[in-house]
Amino acid sequence: MTVVSGTGEFGHLLAGYRVAAGLTQEDLATHAGVSLRALGDMERGRTRGPQRRTVRALAAALGLDGAQTAALEGAAQSGRPRGVRLVPPQGQAARRVGPTVPVPEPAAPVPDAAAEPATPGALALPRDLADFTAREQALAELAALTADEHPAHPRVVLISGQPGLGKTAFALHAAHALAPAFPDGQLSLDLGGMAATPLPAREALGQVLRALGVADGAVPAGTEERAGLFRALVRDRRLVLVLDNAADEGQVRPLLPGSGPAVTIVTSRHALPGLEAVHRLRLDALSPAEASALLARIAGPERVEAAPDAAAELARLCGYLPLALRIAGQRLVARPQQPVAQLARQLAVEENRLDLLETGDLAVRPAFELSYRRLPAESRLVLRRCALTAGADFTAAVLARYAGLSAARTELVLEQLVDAGLVQPATPERYRLHDLVRLYAGERLAADETAEAVAEARTRAGRWLLREAAAHGLRFDPDHAAADGAAPAEGGSVPLTEAARWLEEEHPEWLAALYRAQREGRHREVIDTAEAMHWFSDRLLSWDLWGEVFQLSVDAARASGDRQAEAVHVNYLAWTYVTCLHRYQRGTELANEGLELARSVGDHEQQGWALTYLGSGLRHLQRYREASESYQRAAEAFAEVDNRAAMIGRLVTLRGAATCLRHLGRAEEAQDLRRRALARALELVERWSSPLMHLMAAMTAHELGQDRAALKRWPAAEKAYRQALVHYEAIGRPDSMTKTLTELGTALIEQGRADEAREILTEALTDLSADGRHGRGPV
Repeated sequence: MTVVSGTGEFGHLLAGYRVAAGLTQEDLATHAGVSLRALGDMERGRTRGPQRRTVRALAAALGLDGAQTAALEGAAQSGRPRGVRLVPPQGQAARRVGPTVPVPEPAAPVPDAAAEPATPGALALPRDLADFTAREQALAELAALTADEHPAHPRVVLISGQPGLGKTAFALHAAHALAPAFPDGQLSLDLGGMAATPLPAREALGQVLRALGVADGAVPAGTEERAGLFRALVRDRRLVLVLDNAADEGQVRPLLPGSGPAVTIVTSRHALPGLEAVHRLRLDALSPAEASALLARIAGPERVEAAPDAAAELARLCGYLPLALRIAGQRLVARPQQPVAQLARQLAVEENRLDLLETGDLAVRPAFELSYRRLPAESRLVLRRCALTAGADFTAAVLARYAGLSAARTELVLEQLVDAGLVQPATPERYRLHDLVRLYAGERLAADETAEAVAEARTRAGRWLLREAAAHGLRFDPDHAAADGAAPAEGGSVPLTEAARWLEEEHPEWLAALYRAQREGRHREVIDTAEAMHWFSDRLLSWDLWGEVFQLSVDAARASGDRQAEAVHVNYLAWTYVTCLHRYQRGTELANEGLELARSVGDHEQQGWALTYLGSGLRHLQRYREASESYQRAAEAFAEVDNRAAMIGRLVTLRGAATCLRHLGRAEEAQDLRRRALARALELVERWSSPLMHLMAAMTAHELGQDRAALKRWPAAEKAYRQALVHYEAIGRPDSMTKTLTELGTALIEQGRADEAREILTEALTDLSADGRHGRGPV
């Protein structure tokens, strides 16, 4: 019979049987009647062919059965320098898995079960993908981890992530790349983690042991015994073992080496959080550039280069997911006449996208289906309800309203879905779904739930979102904010910074709820929510969505026949067009409309605001004298009202009039009037110290800086800008602060202080970038 070349195989097998029997070297030496030194030499490979009586004494002490004893005798026979024929050395056999257990010549009295040769191709690596793309950082990290030839501990790498990320392709590509440094072999075993019955650890160990050359009859019966033999066989071998598609920790642990230079690469859709002392590599979707590069390598660079915009859109519609990109690329390969733009146009139809992302035996939907079907019922519910959220990411508290569970329970289930690879953590408090997973969750929502249940979930969540949005928005209303700096919201009082953060982060959710309320005829909810947002809107002047919010409230007021509310919200819409959207002509038209409505209901305060917004629109249209007249009329209207809003209105008209003077070339008069406005603003801060009052003071000080800059009084301008920054800092750096930083930088440059200016302008750029990340544009 053929035996496989190698040294010390008797020692490996003996040590494996000893470990499996739970004996120390001292125990075995005593029971077998051999010296401890002799036993040590056998296990270390120094004595490779002990006499038969010694082998039988060892087998008896170990309690081996007939087949195992025969295998041990065969290994000893092969170690003796006679009667042994070797197979070709490693380099002459395709991907041999290093030395395997030797078996004796035919003349040796060995039972057939122990005499089977090793299978040369058992568990050999599947082919590498020639078009494998990207993952350079992860590959470099893996290469660095495996560089040590004598590691203190065995290297185990866990690659996890959602379905379709290319975990298997990455593991196999890495194993092929590592092959030259691991000449004792490379094995790959599919653990069937997504099958109805994953491969048991015992059976997996049997396959690995046979691939390592252990004859069937010599494979121990129990899982622990097999694991012990496996650890003994690989402890000195430089080999790579890929354990693909692992189900859980218990399946993997017995397959991990106990020591030695071997590298084990485990892939799983699950995070396997209980797996100890492993190096974790979590793959994510590709970058847009990497996705386009993968499409080019699959479909051909000429097709992608001929339509780069269409290819970029195709990659985006695939969610930059490697499996989806490969399917799209293969579809293009199978249809050489199809333009890339046509496939992108087809995929743009959401209800058809998962149907199109299927070609041959490659498909996205079944990849998600395998994971979904293994989830508990509660987890499936939560995943489906994720499809109802409106934003790119969401909190457990928001999703809980859609799921009908407590926030704590929802968070627990979300963490389980993260471990399962179906939900991704966006921040420590927020979660997100990959675009294609979201589409799949939406499909399951429609298929597994009734329309009534879905509608009930939307209404329940929508009403809660609008209540919370109103409560947080009123936190910034000078007539509603509590004197102690906190206002009631669900669950207690909410600090200002938390209120602002909630409104900003959850704006896709409450805005979607606002649209839904309008469609369902819940007009009072729409009006009340928009009213509560009014003063908060001053903090985020560059948010285009204020146009949507206040258009909805205007429509709701008209639908409900509330002329008073219509006057108020038309004014809010006029403010939005002038201040946020910079559409000044339309803003002045709306302001005139608001003025007529306010007059019709006899509301002097709303007349004042309409005239104020009219003046602002005219000022931006460079009609400064008309604007000044409008501001004057606004001040007269506010004088008829005795409340906090009217006091703020009078301050705003004073500021507007001063700005008109500056633009008319009367900067000295503008500065004097602005000083009066700033003094009034500081009085309001002293009296109420609310975010709105600090914002008014900041804006007024900023404008005073502009007046002084127009007079080339740079030190005085710097002083005013820095005063504005103090008030901006007091309310959490709203987006309008960026402009003050920019103009302060200019004032410093004019004074020859370039280094200080550079620092300030860098800060402004940082703030502007942060605004962009939060969905805001420049001021």
